[in-house]
Amino acid sequence: MAAQIDLSSSFLQRLNRQATYDFAMRDNSGGGGASQSIADPLYRVWGESYGLTSRTDAQGAFVGDRRKTFGGVGGIGATIAPGLTVGFSVDQSRTNIDVPLAFQSATLDMTQLGINAAYNNGPWTVAIAAVHGFAQVDSSRATIIGTAAANYGGKVDGVLGELNYTYSFGQSRIVPKVALEYVSAVTDSYQETGGAFPTTASEATGERARVLVGAEVGHYWIFDQQAVDVSAYGKFVDNFSQNIGAVQVGLSVPGAPTINVQGIRESMYGADAGAAVSYILSNTARLYANYDGKFRDGFTSHQGTLGVELKW
Repeated sequence: MAAQIDLSSSFLQRLNRQATYDFAMRDNSGGGGASQSIADPLYRVWGESYGLTSRTDAQGAFVGDRRKTFGGVGGIGATIAPGLTVGFSVDQSRTNIDVPLAFQSATLDMTQLGINAAYNNGPWTVAIAAVHGFAQVDSSRATIIGTAAANYGGKVDGVLGELNYTYSFGQSRIVPKVALEYVSAVTDSYQETGGAFPTTASEATGERARVLVGAEVGHYWIFDQQAVDVSAYGKFVDNFSQNIGAVQVGLSVPGAPTINVQGIRESMYGADAGAAVSYILSNTARLYANYDGKFRDGFTSHQGTLGVELKW
C-alpha cells in the first residue's frame, strides 16, 4: 500500500507541474515579435519516462524495504479559455519491491489515469490534479521447501490543489507555493499458495492528507529563438493526517490465529526538493529533465524524469 500511495503522490505532483509550467507566458522567444495572445498554441501533448528508487527503514513489525520503479507517461492538454488550461494523462509503471530481511519480494504493476487544470491570472496561478489508479501485485516469499506466492489487486485515488504567485525579476523568478494533497489506497485480501506454511492477509486500507509549503526559483536564457530554463524548488511537508489500517495475517488453515501488522507510515514532517532544466526549441516544442527527492525520517526517494512537450 505504501508503494501505491507514493506513486500516486508522485503522479499528482508531475500533473501539477505540467499544468503550471508557463514559460511561454513570460516571453516571446519563438514569436518573432508577435503578440503573445496570438502566438500561444492552444493544444499540447507530452510524453515522459522516469525512474524512481526509494528506501523505507524498519518500522514496528515491518523490517524495511527497497523499491525500484520504471514508468512512462503520455498526456494531452488544451487551452479552453484565456488563462484556463485542462489536461488528461496516463501513467504506467512497474515497481520491484525487495524485503531482504523477510526473504520476500514483489512486483507492482500500476496504471493511473489523471486529469489536471490550471487558471492563471497575472502572477497568480491555481491548479488542481486528480488521479485514479489500479494495481496488480505478484508477491513471493522464500520458505524452507520452496516459494509461497500470491497475486492480488489494489486501487488508489488522489487529489492535489496548489496556489502559487510568481515574482519576476527580468529573466529570473521566485514562486512561493502552497499545496494540499489527499491520497487513499486499498489492497485486496490474498492467500498464498505453495511453500511451507502459506499465509493469508486481510484487505488493507489507508489514507493520507498533507500540506506542502515552499518555493521555486528559476532563470532562463534566450539564444536566438531558443531558450534554456533552469529551476530548483524546496518544500516543507506536514503529513497532518494519516490513517493507515492494520492487516490481519495468519496461516492458511481453518481456525488458525491471526496477528495485526500495522501498515507503513511516513514521518509527520519532512521535505521535498528538486531541480529541472528545459530546452525550449521553439514556441511549440521543448525537452526537459527533472529530479525530485523526498526526505523523511526513515524514508527517502529519488526520481529522475525525461520528457518532451509539443504544442500547436
